[in-house]
Amino acid sequence: MRRLVVSLPALVVLSAACVLLFFGPIVQPANYHDFADRRVALGLPNAADVISNAGFALVGLWGLARLWGVRRDPALAAGWPGHCLFLVALLLTAAGSSYYHLAPDNSRLLWDRLPIALACAGLVAAVFPELRPRANGRLWTALMAIAAVLSVLWWGYTDSRGGQGDLRPYLFVQALPLVLIPLWQAAYGAPRDDRAAYGAAFLLYVAAKVAEIYDHEIYSALGWMSGHTAKHLLAALASGVLVLQLVRRAERVQATSR
Repeated sequence: MRRLVVSLPALVVLSAACVLLFFGPIVQPANYHDFADRRVALGLPNAADVISNAGFALVGLWGLARLWGVRRDPALAAGWPGHCLFLVALLLTAAGSSYYHLAPDNSRLLWDRLPIALACAGLVAAVFPELRPRANGRLWTALMAIAAVLSVLWWGYTDSRGGQGDLRPYLFVQALPLVLIPLWQAAYGAPRDDRAAYGAAFLLYVAAKVAEIYDHEIYSALGWMSGHTAKHLLAALASGVLVLQLVRRAERVQATSR
């Protein structure tokens, strides 16, 4: 029974990969770049969608500043390569998404999606080595980073071939942390506060994706904020929940070592 529980995450991922493989290409909607809030502010087009990316930069900078000095502490060392990739990817997300939203099109969209994929890869690469100390955190991070980059490049390549691009690998990388991390945490008995933090962060991220889908409806209802702007804020908040948990974990270790 124990072996089945431990094997379940891999089985789920392999099954999902097979389903996507036989499902066929997934393309983005033709009106993907048609965002609701096109207001100009401070000389910036689409200002709300551009400026709301600052949240990612703030969380990334906070995490690096607060955690860099304690990255070798036992509470962080095993997963630090992945956590570092996640934090750097947040900074890149702020830059890439801002660049895209200034003039949305497919060529700029690649620079938006690439750091998002890297952030998802970083989370996966951080959690498994923390739960399985024999796992090589640096190797996991390198492999996941390569997979993330290739998933976005595949979309860019298939898009350049005259179609709308195949999103299957990119969507797969985005879904990995949402599926794998809770399963790993259950299988290997992760601490309750870690499970709570990731659970809250994932719920916020799902809410962000829902807000993205209802971009125009939310803007029509509120009049001052669109669903896509809300998506940025909710996703940044989700990232902040995870960084806060890392900070608290490091603080506990430091307090007990005094």
